[in-house]
Amino acid sequence: MKIWEWKTIRNDQEIYYYNASRNFIPEEFAGQLFEMIQEEKERKNKRGIVFLCIGTDRSTGDSLGPLIGYKLNQMKISKATVFGTLERPVHAMNLENYMAVLRTCYQDDLIVAVDASVGNREHVGYVTLGKGALKPGLGVSKELRSVGDIFITGIVGSCGNYDPLMLQSVRLSVVMQMADCISRSISLVEKFWDNTAFV
Repeated sequence: MKIWEWKTIRNDQEIYYYNASRNFIPEEFAGQLFEMIQEEKERKNKRGIVFLCIGTDRSTGDSLGPLIGYKLNQMKISKATVFGTLERPVHAMNLENYMAVLRTCYQDDLIVAVDASVGNREHVGYVTLGKGALKPGLGVSKELRSVGDIFITGIVGSCGNYDPLMLQSVRLSVVMQMADCISRSISLVEKFWDNTAFV
């Protein structure tokens, strides 16, 4: 069975695309994410994991990260640390501070960066997953430092329009659907960790 819509290579990164609005199967996304986490933890000799959910609730299109962080806290994720929620978002103004905290207190943790992104118009509503860092802020022409060992993004708008106001007009239903798919998948990854602990 095909577990993603398609796969592409960009800058030597394999990127998997999942349609959040059609035939999204959380178990399949979770399985791919779990495999990536296990591979990268072993390759980089990391022990823990941090989900760094980037964005702000002040913009509908950029609220994907904080919504996912909020949902993960509601699900009481216990085997990973979550930064970036509706109450305490991680965004352009404080990202460097969080990066400093990660460098000093979480050197042994793998970082999964989660953020909204822009892409082709026909890809709006897709979730992407890949190894490597992501560059937050590109959708609104901000130059921020790359972050993460693995990335998850939700495509909320078209890259043909870099106007920050575009993010204000993104429908909340699109963002919420992706947030539900991603947070449900991450909660399943935690169950996979539980199962492998008994193997």
